[in-house]
Amino acid sequence: MNWLFLLLAFMIGMANTVQSGVNAQLRVALGNPLMAAITSFSFGLLVLLVAFPFFNQNPIPSLDTFREVSLWKYAGGFLGAFYVVTVIFIVRDIGPANLICLVIAGQMLAAMVIDHYGFQGFAVHPISFPRICGALLLIAGVYLILKN
Repeated sequence: MNWLFLLLAFMIGMANTVQSGVNAQLRVALGNPLMAAITSFSFGLLVLLVAFPFFNQNPIPSLDTFREVSLWKYAGGFLGAFYVVTVIFIVRDIGPANLICLVIAGQMLAAMVIDHYGFQGFAVHPISFPRICGALLLIAGVYLILKN
């Protein structure tokens, strides 16, 4: 397994947690949670637009290609917005540790179901006893962290 990818995945987790606090502070500064989310996504779009000419190695798809894509494949934008807006609303009340624990537990459940059935074109990785034990240990860890 590529150690750089593992390090990047770890860094994504750290960035995700920091992002929660940054967006919560943006909410306080702007006084509007939806405007905070719009501002956050706008700056993200700006970064992508600046980076695009430097990192894009593929041809730009035609408008027809975009039209042919099934609507459900655009759900990533909705899910990203749902995540960011929800975090902005709840992180100050439940705290970043509780938030991330619950996010990871939800991710693990969804990932195991997706792996088991091979949804979304992923390779099938059946639910097994060791995977169930790992998920239970994760849930036990979440419980211990959430317990005050």
